[in-house]
Amino acid sequence: MPFQKVESAKLAQAVIRQIEHLILRGVLRPGDRLPAERELSERLGVSRPSLREAVAELTDRGLLSTRAGAGIFVANVLGNAFSPALTRLFATHEDALLDYIAFRQDMESIAASRAATKGSDTDLAIIDTIFRKMEAAHDKRDPTEEAGFDAEFHMAIVEASHNVVMLHMMRSMMDLLREGVFYNRSIMFKQRTTRDTLLEQHRAINTAIQSRDPDGAKAAVEAHLSFVRVCLREQRDADAHEDVARLRLERVGEV
Repeated sequence: MPFQKVESAKLAQAVIRQIEHLILRGVLRPGDRLPAERELSERLGVSRPSLREAVAELTDRGLLSTRAGAGIFVANVLGNAFSPALTRLFATHEDALLDYIAFRQDMESIAASRAATKGSDTDLAIIDTIFRKMEAAHDKRDPTEEAGFDAEFHMAIVEASHNVVMLHMMRSMMDLLREGVFYNRSIMFKQRTTRDTLLEQHRAINTAIQSRDPDGAKAAVEAHLSFVRVCLREQRDADAHEDVARLRLERVGEV
């Protein structure tokens, strides 16, 4: 875990600031378990009472949560980004899907441009590593693993943009996507030709970012999400046509 020794007269406040910073920058994520009290106090270089004071305050603020017998965890601070009622509206209204894709296209194209210019060499190495994992999973028959790396790839680009507001907004949006609120990502990867196209689009995004080409990265993301939008519209039309065909089949069977 990325903790450093604290040197401050107000040790508890210094610990609070460090943990806040790690959560804000997305290094510590919702659900992450902090090291045991003894280990964490040693890593931070503070006494256990100072650490307990810091943890208590962060828990009161809703940034950490304690589970009896399990430890201390980063709270699910993103859970309140969208209310359950609004999430249900997203899931039941088709126009929300197109708005979601448009929002991602706007935000992620900016993020890719920023990543190409502001991302560190380590940021770019993370993006490339995830792409290589996606590439390795591409030949597997089951698309689930590749679809999972797809989400990680896009979030790594947002993280490399180094904008904390965008980071937490897009992480909450990606969590809704993982939960299938907007659409099932695995559907996008079922057809072989679509999977091949998606991989090449992700390759183009990665290549532009690794080349530190902000305009190329922005254009590659826009092209990719335009393709996703078209595919989802076609899938929606195909599902509607299938529903009508089933009704016709039922009618034929009754004759």
